[in-house]
Amino acid sequence: MDPMIRKLRFRLLAWLHRSRSGPILFVKKFSYKDVKRATDGFHRIVYSNSHGAAYKANFEGGEVALVKEARAFDEGKESFYREVQFLGRLHHRHLLALRGFSTGQKRLLVFDNIENGSLKEHFNDPLRTPLNWKARLQIAVGVAAALEYLLLFSNPPVYHVSISSSNIMLDENFTAKLSDVGLLSSIGTYVQTPHSSCSEECMDQECGNIVYQLGVLILELITGQSSEQGGTDLIQWVQGSRLSSSIHMMIDPDLGNNYDARELKKLLVVARLCIKSKSNPKFPVSQVFRFLQKKVHIPRD
Repeated sequence: MDPMIRKLRFRLLAWLHRSRSGPILFVKKFSYKDVKRATDGFHRIVYSNSHGAAYKANFEGGEVALVKEARAFDEGKESFYREVQFLGRLHHRHLLALRGFSTGQKRLLVFDNIENGSLKEHFNDPLRTPLNWKARLQIAVGVAAALEYLLLFSNPPVYHVSISSSNIMLDENFTAKLSDVGLLSSIGTYVQTPHSSCSEECMDQECGNIVYQLGVLILELITGQSSEQGGTDLIQWVQGSRLSSSIHMMIDPDLGNNYDARELKKLLVVARLCIKSKSNPKFPVSQVFRFLQKKVHIPRD
């Protein structure tokens, strides 16, 4: 395809997606006192990382929400409100929707409630019903769809995306929702690059890191192991020469024999390629998404 035609096509698709997302929805300002009470004094921690902690909030009247700290904005009110405005414009079925915000000793973002908690809880809690193979495939496809939206069709593109079993939430239908996205880059600064900087080639290192995280997530879905409890072992396994002969030992025992062996092998191929993207980012999110939807040929090592 002619480079100029490709560029025009990309801009048109981006415009269509931006116009489809619509105006900013109503964002409520929550009382800091109410949020603190609803999170039991910020003790109901769902997950925590370098960008802040996330809490489960039970408000009076039965309203439930996920509350996230925004530590990166502790010093700047204007940048915090910019983040609120930006997150309020993001609309995708695999992104956790922003409901409101609160300010006090902490700057807080309030998101929709998720009925079934985090993916990590389903891996670690023996009292929960294990996720079946179809649900795991749908989670992988859903996360890839959200990443395509964030990297290709958000303006500006979202370079701060954290993907782990801790911050992927599941709704009442076990639909995956990314909960840790924003305008900040991985080094804590606003990204000022042009929107087309993460186009189909997606050569940027930030994009490579995001694709790498997706690969680790796919390994988590296959093995039922959290990357936070041995991610290095999972990565070494998928990169090893004896991968094919050891699959049966690594697959989540909760699945039993209730999975499609061909789909499993294809998932492992794409996970392996995603892992390689950290050092050599040439496997774009759009290609991962299309592959997971069975629309493209699997690239070979």
